[in-house]
Amino acid sequence: MTPKLILSVRALVGLAVLIAAFALDEGAALAAGWVDELKIGVLVHDVPDLWSGFRAEPSSVAINIEALLSPSVAFFGGAIRPAVGGSIDTEGGTSNAYIDARWQYETPSGIFFGLGLGATVHDGQLELKDLDRKALGSRVLFHIPVEIGYRLDEHNSLSAYFEHMSNANTADPNEGLDRIGVRYGYRF
Repeated sequence: MTPKLILSVRALVGLAVLIAAFALDEGAALAAGWVDELKIGVLVHDVPDLWSGFRAEPSSVAINIEALLSPSVAFFGGAIRPAVGGSIDTEGGTSNAYIDARWQYETPSGIFFGLGLGATVHDGQLELKDLDRKALGSRVLFHIPVEIGYRLDEHNSLSAYFEHMSNANTADPNEGLDRIGVRYGYRF
């Protein structure tokens, strides 16, 4: 591992620890009104045949952790709120940290749907040097998450989660990266 990669992974781990610290101290999180929900999941890394179209990175798993923050703004039957998180690849592939505006719609039956748009920073390569890594063209990328899930009760949820990151052809190359998996959520 290069020193730059080690530093990036440490920054992502630090972000995950910070989010977890807020979530574990439920009283402080509620008192401050910052964290509405914490989500953690396991994602398949660099899935082929989705938005990006092909796989170049190691076939591995990424750990995703995210905090949906407060306050929210009512919009189109749902609510928009900030989301902060990261996905850490377990085999040395590209990891990232992101901040999004996340719209979520919840039905009375417990089914919910989320869609977001934001920015992410990553520790992957910019130009095509290593054929076992994606060339993402820019250090800051667009982050687009999609989630569909079910609320088990007022606190717990399970969901399917997809995230795409790319530079949207604002830089060259633009190979993009997709992940898909499952997440558990805990709402305070």
